[in-house]
Amino acid sequence: MEPVREPLADLGYAQVDLDRKTRCGYPEVIFAQGKTPEHVAGVVRRLIEANQDCLATRVDDVQAGYLADAFPLAQQDRVARTFYLPVSERRPAVGNVLIFTAGTTDIPVAREVLVTAQAMGCGTELIADVGVAGLHRLLRHLPKIRAADVIVVVAGMDGALPSVVGGLADVPVIAVPTSVGYGASFGGVAALLTMLNACSAGVVTVNIDAGFKAGYTAALIVRQRYGAGSLTRP
Repeated sequence: MEPVREPLADLGYAQVDLDRKTRCGYPEVIFAQGKTPEHVAGVVRRLIEANQDCLATRVDDVQAGYLADAFPLAQQDRVARTFYLPVSERRPAVGNVLIFTAGTTDIPVAREVLVTAQAMGCGTELIADVGVAGLHRLLRHLPKIRAADVIVVVAGMDGALPSVVGGLADVPVIAVPTSVGYGASFGGVAALLTMLNACSAGVVTVNIDAGFKAGYTAALIVRQRYGAGSLTRP
């Protein structure tokens, strides 16, 4: 008889939700910002002990160094500020999450999208710097737009790119406003409002710089399309 797994691990400084994988299809993800390196490592260790893959986002340089020493086999993306430590062999990637950025400065948020979707078992492709200031750069990728299962568009400044992509795609488009731009962008609020007011019907919007939320939602869409078991580990 298999031992009963506790749904919650009380670490004193954190209540680790060990039941989230059963409820939601993917384990709890660590938001590292503001946490001590020791606390982040403690949650990582508890997830691994529960035989659950571990993804952490918004990992700063100090935390990254500490985690690299504690978990040398983990994958860290310093552009995305992510930490990923799987516990089991990965299945072949499923689906096609296509990620666009309007500019090169949007790449850190876009890579957070990419790492999140990949950790959840999705096939991904990131195409950078195809903003509306040079629309021909986007139109070169029409075949990829038509082949995608879901598209994530990451943009700051005027935030216009998701609406354009939404007018070309027959799949959901997830818009991610970034805090990129001059003073009148108000730290991404201008892009956020543009995306919320997108004319294209298939565009939905997440919070400013919320690459993780966009990548997670994109993976859920892929999961629904290919079946609930398609992105789970054996």
